[in-house]
Amino acid sequence: MSVTVKTENEYEDLLSLWSDLESGLGIILGSPASIQEFEQRVWQYDRWLKTLLERDTDVGLYLLFQLASNSPVGYSASHALVCAVLCHLIAVELKLPLEERNSLVHAALTMNIAMTKLQDQLADQIEKPSAEQQTAIRAHAFKGGMMLANMGVLDEMWLDTIRYHHDESTDMGDLQSIEPIKRLSRILRVVDRYAAMISPRKSREGRSATESVRSIISNSTEKNDEVGHALVRAVGLCPPGTYVRLDSKEVAVVMRRSSKPNMPHVAIVINEAGMLMNPPRLHRTANGSPGIKSALAASMVRERLNHHLILQLGAYAAAHP
Repeated sequence: MSVTVKTENEYEDLLSLWSDLESGLGIILGSPASIQEFEQRVWQYDRWLKTLLERDTDVGLYLLFQLASNSPVGYSASHALVCAVLCHLIAVELKLPLEERNSLVHAALTMNIAMTKLQDQLADQIEKPSAEQQTAIRAHAFKGGMMLANMGVLDEMWLDTIRYHHDESTDMGDLQSIEPIKRLSRILRVVDRYAAMISPRKSREGRSATESVRSIISNSTEKNDEVGHALVRAVGLCPPGTYVRLDSKEVAVVMRRSSKPNMPHVAIVINEAGMLMNPPRLHRTANGSPGIKSALAASMVRERLNHHLILQLGAYAAAHP
């Protein structure tokens, strides 16, 4: 079912659903010991995430990437939500069995549970991690698995995916033929790195989505990185909600993927003179020039955009291919 964002209120409602999901996640990750039925809460947030994506995946990605680049909530919750959505879409793209998909998404939501406060702290500090912080970073994967087991999580695939999501030995072998734990750990590690690259921190601006995915694929130990390619197939080189510069020197925000890979529908928001376009202008890059010259980090676009108008353009583009 496609979502049309006809009014500013509908846009605000949808944005608040994603924001509430992120805030709820922040609460359970921030004080896991005080949460009754922790595992059931994770399942609940997973169902919420799936429902929002099923309504309209492009609108969901748009709002998610916008939230990730200017989130008011702690970095840890925002990062977990982005990773969980990307893991869900990759699982669909790779046709993983439902059991593997569930364990992967639940691991993505909780992989940094042993360092939630530290992760928020690191995103906010300019200096490199101290020796004490580095020790906590190294221990967090195994410690997280133990914490979840102690809170009653019984799904071993979920727990092991967290324990091994930084273990590079899982990079060996063909993704479809290795054992499930290695497959899920590898997917989660790639997604974790990609999401960390696109998100801004105090010490650095976020990188563009394209630059991040290219860096992952080119640095891969496998010549053909199946996870990186599945990620690109699932969300595009420039996912909805990210910014691009066109070869006309205009700046656009990606609204929707089109039937042609990596030729999305965009809304041109800044003209070649650097002035804000009001209203934004729809452009289907699959129909010809101007083409996308480069992806831009969110920090490059300082103007306040009218997102509900942009999503209305996206709905029009979807309805009139």
